[in-house]
Formats: sequence, C-alpha cells, structure tokens
Amino acid sequence: MKNSILYCLAAAAMVLSFLFEQAPAASGNLVVASSQQASLLGGLLPADEGDNARTLSNADSAAYDKVAERLGIETDYNENKSLLATVASWLGTPYRYGSSSKSGTDCSGFVTRVFKEVYGLTLQRSSRSMFGTVKRVDKDEMQTGDLVFFRRGPGQPIYHVGIYLKDNKFAHAATNGGVMVSSLQQAYYSRNFYAAGRVDR
Repeated sequence: MKNSILYCLAAAAMVLSFLFEQAPAASGNLVVASSQQASLLGGLLPADEGDNARTLSNADSAAYDKVAERLGIETDYNENKSLLATVASWLGTPYRYGSSSKSGTDCSGFVTRVFKEVYGLTLQRSSRSMFGTVKRVDKDEMQTGDLVFFRRGPGQPIYHVGIYLKDNKFAHAATNGGVMVSSLQQAYYSRNFYAAGRVDR
C-alpha cells in the first residue's frame, strides 16, 4: 500500500515538474504530451480522493478534446467518449465490400463493429435490414450515436449507413475513401439523406 502511494506521488511530481518547465506558448506537441501525462496520472490516482477527482476530470476533458479534434467536431464533454474514441480509432480504414475489420470494411461492417465494441450490441449486417430495426428520429433531433441512412431517390433502397456524431457530421465507410467523417450538408449527402434512426442501447 505504501509503495502504491509513493509511486503515485512520484508520478504526480514528475508530471507537475514537466508541466511547469514548459513554455506556455509551445507548439501543439505540448498539448499532446500534457494529455498523455494526464492520462497516465489519471490511471495511477484513485478517482475518489478529493483533489485527484479534479485531475481525472482534467484528463477526461483533454481526452475528449483530442478525440473531438481528430473527428473535426466540438465537444460538450457529455457525448459518449467511448463511442467517439472508437470511431476515431477506425478513421482511415480502407473500404472493402463485405468486410468488417480494420484492414478493410464496408459501411454496415463499420457500424456493426463500432456498436459491438462500444455497446456490446449485435446489429443487422446490411444497411437496409439495420433500418428496419431502429426507431425513427427527426433530423433536427439526432443525437450522437444515432444512425443515418441514405438512398438515391424516392422509392430507391437504402444503400448506405453511418454513425451521427454532432454538428451535422457523421462517420462512415465511403467507397472512395474508407472510414471518414463527412457532413450532412455536403451536396451529395444532403441530396441522398433519407432518415435517421436510434438503436435501443
């Protein structure tokens, strides 16, 4: 027990020493280093010990900021951090029809894997069958984690699905770029957007 406390104090001292030695106007590398150290410190210190809770809160906000920046969104710090981090970890995965791994995935494969990893839920494998299992949501009431569905005109079948993030942005596996974040305001997606749906979780 004494050793654990000493390790925690030593880690805290190292982090504080490093932070106070840095120039305040340093480059972006300082932000990354600081958030990594905050995460390390957060892992060492228990959450229920007074001032340590504040340190963990700072680490959480730094983690949110880092993931949100990668996704190109602004966070309110109340989104599902696990969802955002998981989506961010898939960015850049190439498109591969019929697959659902980080070596290649299609749109529904990406969505099913993220929902399995984050929520432990097994979704239908195709975007069309997925749509049949969700609760419809108005476009102006979408929340982080809702699904967005696309079709190429009235009467056409659903052909694409993504995960809504916020601020009209959604993550999806596109045939021409793999897993990426796009905007519902882009002409192509605005024209082909069909509906949003919420999965019970």
